[in-house]
Amino acid sequence: MSSPTSGIVYRPRRLRTTPRMRRLVAEHRLHAADLVLPLFVKEGIDAPAPIASMPGQVQHTEASLRDAVAEAARAGVGGVMLFGIPAERDATGTAGDGPDGILQRGLRVAREAVAAVEGETGAPGPVVMADTCLDEFTDHGHCGVLADDGTVDNDATLERYATMAVAQARAGADVVSPSGMMDGQVAVIRDALDDAGFADVSVLAYSAKYASAFYGPFRDAVDSALQGDRRTYQMDAANSREGLREADLDLAEGADMVMVKPAGTSLDVLRGVADRSDVPVAAYQVSGEYAMIEAAAANGWIDRRAAVLESVLAIKRAGADVVLTYWATEIAEWIK
Repeated sequence: MSSPTSGIVYRPRRLRTTPRMRRLVAEHRLHAADLVLPLFVKEGIDAPAPIASMPGQVQHTEASLRDAVAEAARAGVGGVMLFGIPAERDATGTAGDGPDGILQRGLRVAREAVAAVEGETGAPGPVVMADTCLDEFTDHGHCGVLADDGTVDNDATLERYATMAVAQARAGADVVSPSGMMDGQVAVIRDALDDAGFADVSVLAYSAKYASAFYGPFRDAVDSALQGDRRTYQMDAANSREGLREADLDLAEGADMVMVKPAGTSLDVLRGVADRSDVPVAAYQVSGEYAMIEAAAANGWIDRRAAVLESVLAIKRAGADVVLTYWATEIAEWIK
């Protein structure tokens, strides 16, 4: 193939000839420090409970959570994101901000595990992150407090998010992560953290979070009580400009990082957010994406390792600085 201006024959395949050449010229790479491992910790169980729709994933006890965090730390994973599953739920998610609630206990366990591995290795351990949402803690399964007419009350929910974020910070969270898609959530949480003396705790905003069919296995993982859907506050999958606007709003409110979710079906939005953001951009490879690859691999239809790596690399290529994936520890071991 000749260049129209120079007559030089250009052969793109020269840069694909060998594994070492392909490695040299790769435009994007996976690194363990870019990965965040989501983990579930459940109150009232005495052994890890397998999640049927997410093969290989479990609801952890506090003891097994410690082990999972330590394993991730030794593999070099950049962060862990904790979700709590309480023994009891109520309309306002009281267990979500109790000092001895399961998520706060899990955060303390995670911080201790990270500190122990850092002491062993001398290397930085994972950043400890907390999901800051009510859906795991409410008896109706919605991400906020309900008004009398059954809709989610945005402003009443913000008050709950503020107290949750402070409780999580007190328990040791480096990052709080409002995921409920309430208007104004970042600003309210930032003010609450600052007023409580946690100015150094970061806010990772779930900025463009779509009402997705791919969350199904996650709802199994947290024993969700949801009846109906969350379409009045999570975004319509038809809209991309709205995702960019949501990210802009969170950036203006002081988000330290912004997130797009789900990753795999929102790569266009992820690219757009990455192009306009002046803070790190995260993307969440959600439970349904995980379950599909695991199911196809279990049936022998795809190469599991190759599909996992390609799927996460595509998210990085689309602009993510940070990727939340249930394969984080496994990937970190593969790419050492």
